[in-house]
Amino acid sequence: MSKIPVGLLGATGMVGQRFIQSLSDHPWFELEALTASEKSAGKRYEEAAKWYLYPPMPEEVKDIEVRPTEVEAVEDTEIVFSALPSSIAEEVEPKMAKAGKIVASNASSYRMDPDVPLMIPEINPDHLNLIEQQKENRGWDGAIVTNPNCTTIILLLALKPLIDEVGINRVFVSTMQALSGAGYGGVKSMEIEDNLIPYIPKEEWKTENEPLKILGKYEKGKIEKAEIDISASCNRVAVLDGHTESVFLELENEASPKSVERIMSEFKAEPQELNLPTAPIKPIIIEKEPDKPQPRSARHAGSVPGMAVAVGRVREDPVFENGIRFLISGNNAIRGAAGASVLNAELMKAKDLL
Repeated sequence: MSKIPVGLLGATGMVGQRFIQSLSDHPWFELEALTASEKSAGKRYEEAAKWYLYPPMPEEVKDIEVRPTEVEAVEDTEIVFSALPSSIAEEVEPKMAKAGKIVASNASSYRMDPDVPLMIPEINPDHLNLIEQQKENRGWDGAIVTNPNCTTIILLLALKPLIDEVGINRVFVSTMQALSGAGYGGVKSMEIEDNLIPYIPKEEWKTENEPLKILGKYEKGKIEKAEIDISASCNRVAVLDGHTESVFLELENEASPKSVERIMSEFKAEPQELNLPTAPIKPIIIEKEPDKPQPRSARHAGSVPGMAVAVGRVREDPVFENGIRFLISGNNAIRGAAGASVLNAELMKAKDLL
């Protein structure tokens, strides 16, 4: 099978570098074009990007010439992955879609638009039906498909099997979010060292509202949002990679901690059935140790490292009727960002939408 040529917008930043790692040696996609700001344009990628990650920069991208973030730079590609900041994505991504590109975006600019799929492939694969509605509404030959905020992805992977099996009425979640979620220069060391920052702009709104669209029912070109009450408190902590969330649920029906663990552990969905290249065999890993999950280990969870989430300390909640509480931890930079967009693109290919 010949590989599909793809481009990457915003290739030099931390999320862009995670995309490069996810696409390196990918069995279906071939990275053909890299774009960045004007100051990087014209340089070899090795010269333009300060590589922040381990392992070292893949050899196959070192000599690719970085181009300005324009349609002409990715004209020979079918999919473009977007690691752009939202302020830039808002202008650039529609131009790419109008030019016929499928934009697999990590940016928040268009997530909540009614005709834009907001995707977690294990949860709402049918929302890809919005692509045709989007093309019709906007007169585009291409489309924008987004992945949610990292916190939302990690949370909903744990909630989805419980929603299907026993139902959920209310969710309270307190997050402890890694520094990489703010970018390489996002949090100053003097702010976070010996400290915790109990405010991340727009994060609580995203965590409370994005799930309602993702869990919503698709019917006749529209999404009817789910009716679940979610209350979130989001905090930045001194961890490099890996968001951890303390979750408290009011279930519709009674379920013991043991049955909740079983439901989560057995959860599989369309990406696993289709054997997509970056889909973990088990999206949820149950950890039995009393002091788990921890981000240092959970950031590598899964048969595809970083693409599963780890759940632990599942126990009854003494306040809610039918209450359950647990902790969940996952890799915000992989499953919560670049890896999420790549998995979305794999699902689109498997469904012949490219």
